Amino acid sequence: MDILNLIFAALSIGLGCFGWLAPRYTLGALDLEMGETTMGMSEVRASVGCLFVGMGIGALILGTPEAYVMLGFCWCGAAAGRLTSIVMDGQSQKKWVYFIVEAVVGVPAIVLNLT
Repeated sequence: MDILNLIFAALSIGLGCFGWLAPRYTLGALDLEMGETTMGMSEVRASVGCLFVGMGIGALILGTPEAYVMLGFCWCGAAAGRLTSIVMDGQSQKKWVYFIVEAVVGVPAIVLNLT
């Protein structure tokens, strides 16, 4: 279980680094476009980037089952938002792939650490 928790945290940090340090790449990967201001890049750096980096680092620092459960809840929250978009906004292969990744990190992090 400890190695899985480290993997969940590392995934959070690693994927978050894309949003934080490569926002233009992340915008493209998410099929988003830059607007007239840099607010889009700012939002990607914050919500797609450093939020996930902070979650992963926080879980590693705290190192408690509760920290990894919270990490799982955050990933499951992202998966719930993605599933809502699939149902309400229409589905695409990319949305399903992201949903699966979010759920595959989130659900095990909760299940493994709540028991």
